[in-house]
Amino acid sequence: MKIRTIARAALAVVVLPILLGLIVVAGIRLLDRTNGSIVSSGKTRRYLVHVPPGYDRAKPTPLVISLHGAAGWPRQQQYLSQWSRLADAQGFIVVYPAGTGFPQIWHVFRDAGLRRDVNFISDMIDTLERTYDIDSTRIYVDGISNGGGMAFVLSCTLSDRIAAIGLVAAAQTLPWSWCEDHRPVPMIAFHGTADPIIPYKGGHSPLAPEIFPDVETWVSHWAQRNRCASTPEDSSVAADVSRRQYAGCADSANVVLYTIRGGGHTWPGGKPLPSILVGPTSREIDATRAMWNFFRAHQLRRAPDQEQQH
Repeated sequence: MKIRTIARAALAVVVLPILLGLIVVAGIRLLDRTNGSIVSSGKTRRYLVHVPPGYDRAKPTPLVISLHGAAGWPRQQQYLSQWSRLADAQGFIVVYPAGTGFPQIWHVFRDAGLRRDVNFISDMIDTLERTYDIDSTRIYVDGISNGGGMAFVLSCTLSDRIAAIGLVAAAQTLPWSWCEDHRPVPMIAFHGTADPIIPYKGGHSPLAPEIFPDVETWVSHWAQRNRCASTPEDSSVAADVSRRQYAGCADSANVVLYTIRGGGHTWPGGKPLPSILVGPTSREIDATRAMWNFFRAHQLRRAPDQEQQH
């Protein structure tokens, strides 16, 4: 009898984690629903596109591309950021692409996966431009965490297609020297000082082997890339939110950083994540709305030869 009890306990130790894992996988598969797919670099890639009810096929419409973080998925990013709700009110299209693997990630390392992800986003833009009347001068990209790192990659590889970038608690795993494209790309960023995943002051993270850069230093590098004035303008926008802006940039490609004192690895103003894991979500600023106000102030400037191609 004692042996049977021990055997059952041992079986539970082995089987229960597997069953729980399968339940989690099944749950994510059920929630991870998309409504679009293309073949890119020989692989089927998926995305979730949201078109506002008032979409006018005769009117060029802005496009916002919103990238989930590591282990996230399109509908989770839609829920977290609330971009679709703002799209309905403001009249733009938003698309949430899916990374690859399980858990799903964006390849922000020096490997072949990075180029495949870049090709996927470019091919997806092509597909959406054939399906909808997309204003090719108003295509924007934002992302959280690993998705924010991918947004940086896209600013270096698709700067001829993307008008501005938004970063939330971005995980930057590539050094600035990797980016050889010096074309000014407007950028707005949000980062909490109590982020336990991507430390505001840089350094090691408990969930990743990389050493992350100091956020303020990273933003200053972006300002240098955009040839902005060396001295930023600092201001307070809420009790625990400060704003740093680098102005006087080439092509009016301003660089803005919102610092959320005590904020976690979360989307400010968005749907909260478990605070015990990622820290608190600030309600003092709406990152999605602030990002959209920044985006719509920037339009892609093309050279004359590029104008003839579009």
